[in-house]
Amino acid sequence: MTRFANWMAAVTLLAGLACRQGDIPAPRAAAESAPAVSASLPPESAASSATVQADAPTTALNLRIPEASRKALADPAFRAVRYEMVERTIGPKTPYDGRPPVRDLRVLEAMRWVPRHEFVPAAYRRFSYADEPLEIGYGQTISQPYIVALMTELLKPKPDDRVLEIGTGSGYQAAVLALLVKEVYTIEIVEPLAKRAEKDLRRLGYDNVFVRAGDGYRGWPEKAPFDSIIVTAAPERIPRPLEEQLKVGGRMVMPIGPQFHQELVVLTKTAPDDQRPRKAGNGLIREVVIPVRFVPMTGEIQKVGKE
Repeated sequence: MTRFANWMAAVTLLAGLACRQGDIPAPRAAAESAPAVSASLPPESAASSATVQADAPTTALNLRIPEASRKALADPAFRAVRYEMVERTIGPKTPYDGRPPVRDLRVLEAMRWVPRHEFVPAAYRRFSYADEPLEIGYGQTISQPYIVALMTELLKPKPDDRVLEIGTGSGYQAAVLALLVKEVYTIEIVEPLAKRAEKDLRRLGYDNVFVRAGDGYRGWPEKAPFDSIIVTAAPERIPRPLEEQLKVGGRMVMPIGPQFHQELVVLTKTAPDDQRPRKAGNGLIREVVIPVRFVPMTGEIQKVGKE
């Protein structure tokens, strides 16, 4: 591959990896003249009739789908495109664009069975299942579906897990996790967003999600330890309290690094007597996944010296 081709591939990859908050180009506005919902996806806009008619979750995958959420999914305006979102932009059949496809069957099914349009403001609803972030107010966005699916897969969620999320946002990521694990504890630093997310999650029946408004740097110690932790804004270093609240063997998925040089990483906590190389120090094994661009994590992390 030529140097130019390598550069173009890197640009393409970074352009596809959007973040939770708004330091990326603003999504297209949902004006009166905006195209119909199916136009936000590839031209082949109708999912196969067999796929759409078989609109029921695979029971063997053990998903916790609330009845209220099922009713929201019955909206015919979004029925085909939510399947297309997974098939064409997330899963293993996605045309290769430099991004690793998501292959975990439970995660892919969860992405099909969370009504993303219920977490999106009315002005943007017709774009709910496009693979792009959408504005939710307060300078924040709902993450693009691909990043939600990838970070969820990297957690390796199991039905009995208890997960901590730092950065609730719209509540969409928490809803996806709620289908896959026992309990989700999520913290949002923007109080109005935390209240709105909690209201939407309750309305849709996600009773195993618990929302707290506040600074996520200190985590949720009274509910620790957690099987896994997901962080949706980028600190420049690993917050020590989150590391301490992760179980041995647990995984923490987060973007990390300065604003223009960030990587999505998986941190696995090892036992004190584990002799494997610890690339992140403090008993954490670090695996770099892909380059990303998230906004910086705010709050106490900005005031704390290097730990």
